[in-house]
Amino acid sequence: MNKIKIMDWIEKACEFEKRKMSHMSTSDRVSASREAKKIVLGLNEIYKANKDKNLMDWMKRVTIKKRKIDKRIKGRLEI
Repeated sequence: MNKIKIMDWIEKACEFEKRKMSHMSTSDRVSASREAKKIVLGLNEIYKANKDKNLMDWMKRVTIKKRKIDKRIKGRLEI
């Protein structure tokens, strides 16, 4: 894989992780969730090629943040 491409995806993941997620509208949350999915899929393509543990850690961190966003989009389930 191209080293520049790897660094671009890691940079996007780093920016996404540092971004504040408070006081977001629902449409902002949806777009952030979609962006997180793109980042994870991009990192996954690179991970398939070289099996770098660092990439797996980035994917996990972005996925955790994505799950938090998705939880806020769907709302709390009340029975």
